[in-house]
Amino acid sequence: MSLTGYTSPHTLQPQRTLWQDVWRRFCQDQMAIASLVILALIIGSVLIGPWIYPVSAEQIDFARAASPPSWTHPFGTNDLGQDQLARMLVGGRISLAVGVVAMIVSVSVGTLVGAIAGFYGGVLDAMLMRLTDLFLSLPELPLLLLVIYLFRDTARAIAGPELGIFILVVLIIGGLKWMSVARLVRAGFLSVRERDFVTAARALGASPITLIWRHILPNVISPVIVAATLAIGNAILAESTLSFLGLGFSPDVPTWGRMLFDAYNRLESAPYLAIFPGLAIFLTVLSIHYIGDGLRDALDPKTLR
Repeated sequence: MSLTGYTSPHTLQPQRTLWQDVWRRFCQDQMAIASLVILALIIGSVLIGPWIYPVSAEQIDFARAASPPSWTHPFGTNDLGQDQLARMLVGGRISLAVGVVAMIVSVSVGTLVGAIAGFYGGVLDAMLMRLTDLFLSLPELPLLLLVIYLFRDTARAIAGPELGIFILVVLIIGGLKWMSVARLVRAGFLSVRERDFVTAARALGASPITLIWRHILPNVISPVIVAATLAIGNAILAESTLSFLGLGFSPDVPTWGRMLFDAYNRLESAPYLAIFPGLAIFLTVLSIHYIGDGLRDALDPKTLR
């Protein structure tokens, strides 16, 4: 019997890639999808909002000082008559930028430390892990406040009042949040470095950098992606804490945390000054955490079918 024209049932099913499977699993998590939509709306608002809502965030109007929300000023005005919505749109860029850049710093440092410790092992592994344990034992918030207090004037003198504080804040936050990433990467390297494909690449003469970058790291990147999403939310909270305590950006830089600090003395008479920036921080951080949870479940090999 001729098999001409016969098509195997297996060929009728399109082959899905790993990331297509991950996306399919992620889409099944309704909270993660809803959080992704909310986060996309927040990011879109702070990026294009100032063009859609062309009100200056710096314009002072004492005649409208401390005005409640209205059609003219949807989020009200502060004690100087500055529009709160305009300030939130501008400040959201800074808060989100701090979260993303601090995440890049923490993930980069953590991945480097974890990769070296997990790949080489031995004494170097022990030393790097003891260093990680040392950083984990440090009280994060007091140390963060101390370093910012000691070096903020130097940072302003070197790079300017805004850029200097931005660089200092992201370096300190990122420098105090890399330890969990280092542990995740090290654990992944320890489980992958002795597998057959790594041994074969080593036998073919691959250099340590090639083994780390091309063969091992892509196989342990999943938990790093999840840790990166969570690091953004943690960094935004850390910056908000610094600004709320008066040790972050200057008063003319309207980050969400700084707006909360400015509203502290008006909680009873003008609660809207704190409600809107507080709600923005809450929704952003909560959305990022739900997205991280969704990615963790989607990247779990046990759930990939």
